[in-house]
Amino acid sequence: MSIAHTPRPADALDMLEADHRAIEQLFDAFERADAGDNERKNSLVQRACELLTIHTIVEEELLYPAAQETLASQERVDVDEAYVGHFLVMALIERFATLRAGEDGFDATFKVLKANATHHIDEEETTLFPEMRKMQIDLVTLGAKMAARKAVLRERIAEAALAH
Repeated sequence: MSIAHTPRPADALDMLEADHRAIEQLFDAFERADAGDNERKNSLVQRACELLTIHTIVEEELLYPAAQETLASQERVDVDEAYVGHFLVMALIERFATLRAGEDGFDATFKVLKANATHHIDEEETTLFPEMRKMQIDLVTLGAKMAARKAVLRERIAEAALAH
């Protein structure tokens, strides 16, 4: 008779890694989109920018402060680099406020956004997240706070979309 294995509850890092997979899927879908399918490209970029924005806000408001409180000084440098990575991603996202598929620079901007976000994801998953798993951080409680914050942010984005 085997002992049933109870999986650990999903936590903050699991949630963020799920975000990473969703963002990567959008990047891949963009690359597979037909060159002239501007409507699909606009839709994919809009969705990627929404996910990246929510993800960035949640990390900066909740995850990174928790990391900085508990990590050693070397790992805090990783958090500082993550903030800079977010700054670059958000600057690129801002370009899409006025840039539409088919316009000069649209595809190139998304390609650079993908490169920056992919590098950031890799850094988090290979360096920061493993270090955080070793620390005394209640990642389940943090995940619940992040889920609540994400829900509020998604609602604001939906309201803003309806207002336009």
